[in-house]
Amino acid sequence: LFFTMAPATDKMETDTDSKKDMTSKDYYFDSYSHFGIHEEMLKDEVRTSQYRRAIEHNRQNIEGKVVLDIGCGTGILSLFCAQVGAKAVYAIDCSEIADYAKLIVKENKYDHVITVIKGKVEEITLPVDKVDVIVSEWMGYFLFYESMLDTVIYSRDKWLKPGGVMLPDYLTLNLVGIEDAEYKNEKLNFWDNVYGFSMKCIKDVAIQEPLVDVVEAQQVCTDVRLLRECKVPEYSVEDCTFTCPFELTAKRNDYIHALVAYFDTFFTTGHKPTKFSTGPEHQQTHWKQTVFYLDHEITICEGEKLTGTLACKPNATNRRDLDITITYEHNGKWQQTKGSMEYKMR
Repeated sequence: LFFTMAPATDKMETDTDSKKDMTSKDYYFDSYSHFGIHEEMLKDEVRTSQYRRAIEHNRQNIEGKVVLDIGCGTGILSLFCAQVGAKAVYAIDCSEIADYAKLIVKENKYDHVITVIKGKVEEITLPVDKVDVIVSEWMGYFLFYESMLDTVIYSRDKWLKPGGVMLPDYLTLNLVGIEDAEYKNEKLNFWDNVYGFSMKCIKDVAIQEPLVDVVEAQQVCTDVRLLRECKVPEYSVEDCTFTCPFELTAKRNDYIHALVAYFDTFFTTGHKPTKFSTGPEHQQTHWKQTVFYLDHEITICEGEKLTGTLACKPNATNRRDLDITITYEHNGKWQQTKGSMEYKMR
């Protein structure tokens, strides 16, 4: 690794001041300026290969057509579209990576097809009135956290032709219960006794932060319940605020320490439908899973049910952040309990 010093103190102070002035929304775009996050996404074999496959299966919808790529990053999806014969591709990204996307497109000799536009979708002007296809990898953790869904909806309503194609076009948010005593003791119950001192005030805050991590398939002790459907061609900004009931049935005698959410992504418009899952029983992706620890351990027997609701809404200050409330109730052979938990994805 090689490091260089800033040429002048004034430059360093200017950079520091600009960072101080950044809001959480600015940090979202700034984070996507760094190469590491793009490397992680490109090396996500499930994500990248399934998008490529979906684009290839939609050749009849893309060849000779105009495509809009929202949040293009390095431009990989735009390149896939150009490969299958798109007439023109407009690739938009607000972060500094757009400058490199332009170089990548030129290096691969697709600059006669792909036009990279740097800026916010809501502020730019396209050289065309309408597009035939919108492609975007907009999903975030828990599907909706830090996602670009609002931007995709805006683009759809402004530029997509009637009957136009959206990739992906259908997603589901799913929920399971898991046994995770070891991790909960290590990361949360640790604060109950730290060298003989109680630090429960930190535990109370820590449990409100959902954990994004890999969940092992053997930890899952309930069936899967579909929480929310997202039909992208008709989804609205208002639909991003929702409350969903759930009923999980235990597959074996076990303990539930947390609820885990993950999403499945479908491309249904092509010659052959394509999908991928971010669930624990599938090949892992950079999205991993989202873990919501409960305040109490639930003792559950095979066939018994855990019921409740999950309510989600964008944070009032920053819509890319989420406020989530989970209520739960269990009336089993060995335990009867209910509760309510507030979570903040920041």
